[in-house]
Amino acid sequence: MTAGNSRHYPPVSPEVEALVEDVIGRVADKWTMIVIEALEEHGTLRFSEIWRAVPRISQKMLTQTLRRMERDGLVSRTIHACVPPRVDYALTELGSTLSEAFCGVWQWAEAHHAAIDAARARFDGISADKAGA
Repeated sequence: MTAGNSRHYPPVSPEVEALVEDVIGRVADKWTMIVIEALEEHGTLRFSEIWRAVPRISQKMLTQTLRRMERDGLVSRTIHACVPPRVDYALTELGSTLSEAFCGVWQWAEAHHAAIDAARARFDGISADKAGA
């Protein structure tokens, strides 16, 4: 925690700290949260359905994202023995809890997007003025 923060937090074990850093690094990427959102909204989906629900993601990136999410226990992958083979993906209970945790970020963004837009406009105006000077 930062030195300027007035809150007092209990010590965190190195294992938990490493896990938090690793998980944040994985889920903070653009695609993981969008895939979680698609599965939360639509339920169990086939690969092609996820691909259609997540605009602009390549097949390779979707494959990599789903594999990482499966490894971390966020999604389950079910292979159905039929011809042609069918594979379904669904959020696990762990994935659903992560979705709930990040719901707060969406709510924060909705509540504060106008303030962020205004701050960016001010900054961009100041930066443009400095560049012209």
